[in-house]
Amino acid sequence: MNTMSKNNLFLDSSVVVAGAISTSGAANALFMLAVAEKISITISEQVIIESERALALKSPRSLPYYRDLLRMAKPRIVRIPAPSEVAKYLSIIADPTDAPILAAAVKAGSDYLVTLNRKHFLTDPKVAEKSGLRIGTPGDALAWVREQVRK
Repeated sequence: MNTMSKNNLFLDSSVVVAGAISTSGAANALFMLAVAEKISITISEQVIIESERALALKSPRSLPYYRDLLRMAKPRIVRIPAPSEVAKYLSIIADPTDAPILAAAVKAGSDYLVTLNRKHFLTDPKVAEKSGLRIGTPGDALAWVREQVRK
């Protein structure tokens, strides 16, 4: 078994959408690493709903590729956390609509939460600190994965 399989990245919908729209970006590279079984990816049911909706509006032509990506990458799909599980994250993150994503990533035991949401996740270091998660962009996550390979 590949030692990288322990590296589990939770992708939010911004990353899933970016990976489906651009085959040359870091978000898509994360999917390709999952396809190659170098990392594992986790998403929540909410991420699927948000990604489908965003792609249908922004890039309907990308929907078939998005569905292929999910089939090939075989992400672990976790349920949307219960309101009681989300409640403890409401004070950590500025936008309450992002609390279920944070709760799902923590509950899933993810090593890294990958997002393009700078406003609510990336510019506030307290979100990572209080949640206990590494949080970064797809590029940050790729650099982290490379570092894990070197260990």
